Formats: sequence, C-alpha cells, structure tokens
Amino acid sequence: MAGMILAPAILFSICSADDQGFDYKKQPLGLMPIIWPPDNPYSAQKAYLGRLLYFDTRLSADGTVSCGTCHKPNLAFTDGVAVSTGIRGQKGTRNSPTVLNRAYSLAQFWDGRAMTLEQQVLGPMANPLEMGSTHTAVVKTLKSVAGYRVLFTRVFGSDDITVDRVAKAIATFERTIQSGNAPYDRYKAGNPNAMTPQQIHGMDVFINKSKCDKCHEGINFTSNSYANLGIGMDKPKPDLGRYIVTKDPKDWGAFKTPTLREIEHTAPYMHDGSLKTLEEVVDFYDKGGRPNKNLDERMKKLNLTAVEKKDLVEFLKALSGEGWQKVQAPQIFPQ
Repeated sequence: MAGMILAPAILFSICSADDQGFDYKKQPLGLMPIIWPPDNPYSAQKAYLGRLLYFDTRLSADGTVSCGTCHKPNLAFTDGVAVSTGIRGQKGTRNSPTVLNRAYSLAQFWDGRAMTLEQQVLGPMANPLEMGSTHTAVVKTLKSVAGYRVLFTRVFGSDDITVDRVAKAIATFERTIQSGNAPYDRYKAGNPNAMTPQQIHGMDVFINKSKCDKCHEGINFTSNSYANLGIGMDKPKPDLGRYIVTKDPKDWGAFKTPTLREIEHTAPYMHDGSLKTLEEVVDFYDKGGRPNKNLDERMKKLNLTAVEKKDLVEFLKALSGEGWQKVQAPQIFPQ
C-alpha cells in the first residue's frame, strides 16, 4: 500500500487529523480558542500532512532524525534527557521543550530567536547538530516522493513543494497538540473536589507565598517572557540565552519561561536539563536561584516548609490534563 501513489488518499481515510483527538471547534477546558495565523489557517488535511512531516526521518540528512525524535508523544512531546541527540549521535546544548500548547506561545526557542512557530520549525532541519540537512535538500527529498506531491496538492492547491509550505504544515499540526482539562481547570470551573486538599494548599503556596504566578501566569502558566535564574551561570563559559539574540545587557543569561502544563511529565527541567525532579526544582527556587550579576530581581529565598514544598509539587501535578494523549506517529508514510 505505502508504495502506491494512491497511498495518501487511503491514509487520509483511515488516519485523519481528527482521529488524533483534536477538535477544531472546541479546546479542552481551561484553554482559549487558537488564533490561527491569517496566512496559515487550519485545515484537517494540512494538520495531517504536518503530522507526517513531523515524524518523517527523511527530512534529516541521514534519515535517522525527525521532529518527533526529540519531541516524543509518549514523553509529553519532550525526549526525557538533559540535552537531545541529533544525527550521528551529536549532542545539543539545550533541553528540548515540550510542543504542548505551543499555539499559545509567542516567540519560540529558549532564547526567543524565532518569532513564529513556522520560523521555529525551520531551525532544527538546518541545524548541523540536530537534523543536519538544508532547506533545499528537504524540499528535494519531498519532491522525490510521489505521495507527498499528491498531499501537497490537496492541501495547497498545487504540488509545488516549498520549505515555506513544509513549515506551515508542521506548525499547523503542532498547534493541535494541546493540554487542558486538568484537575486545576476543573477546580477553577467550580468542582471543589477536582483537586486534593494538598493540591489546593499547594496552589496557595504557588500564588501567595512563592509568587510563582509572577512568571507562570495565564491559561498556559507562562508570561512568555525571559528571566535569569542563575542556571548554568557558574560555568566557565555559560550559555547566555536571550542575550545572544538581543545583545541587550538586561537579557544576559535570561531564558524563556516555559509552560507548566504537564510539567510532571516533562523532566528533566531548566534550559540545560540540569534538574531531574520537581522536588529539585522547588528546592532551587526555595534557595532563591543561583547568584550572578544579572539574577532576576524576583528570585528571592522562599523559606518554604517541608509540607509547603511537598504540596507545591502536588499542585504542579494538578496541571496534567488531556488532549494530547491520542497523538501518535503514523504507521505508514507516503512513498
């Protein structure tokens, strides 16, 4: 079947984007409707094409790495290691952030160097440490696959495969990967039993004592801003984060605030993956971060009790929800 040009039509009939649990008209409880880019509106067929491309290792230089290699569905769209491994076993320098709820994110990457999800998608393909290819080579590979030419025609109206269209398809798929309807969302919606007493106490610690919501705010528990926490700043040559992009001294050592949705499933933590557990993360914040010349002024010692720390971790687990668990890699790909 997969070797036939008709395979894409068969694939659409048995494994459409809607089969992956995404409802275009209704987001999970706690989330807002997605604002789709005017130049990249949603369609189920585009999302499906994007899912194929997301998991297709042929987009890498040696055919071994895909987007899904570092953002695995079974690991809440992370890879469970401190830093990812690209082609030829090369190690990256930063932790792979989750793709979950990326539709609600602003600038992409830990340092915010990509302004849109479409721009972000293009980065790993041409990164020598990741997929190690070039945009020209990716397009050439896809053009050589008759099945993809059929799919691009269905989605975009012609079989003209461009890197821009590749990015739009993958970004559309990624915007369908959502997490909501967590115990926290049900509690906020009026169900007093949706969270345990420990989680309710932990929420109070999160908001009122620790002031975590100063950075982790809103429906996606992130301000989409940047902060220097001191992580890695004690190394001889620290990663300078946002400063590399802006050259603004206030951004020295600052990294983007990640979402806390599904945080219990996205270990290890921080931009370098240096903290292995939520308990370690809470202890790090309790100590006020790591001193350095640009430590964020919001980083203060918290002096949490053992019970407060434990309940804070329990609250973070109440941010694990639904909407993404049905997403799987395709069983067959266009030929």
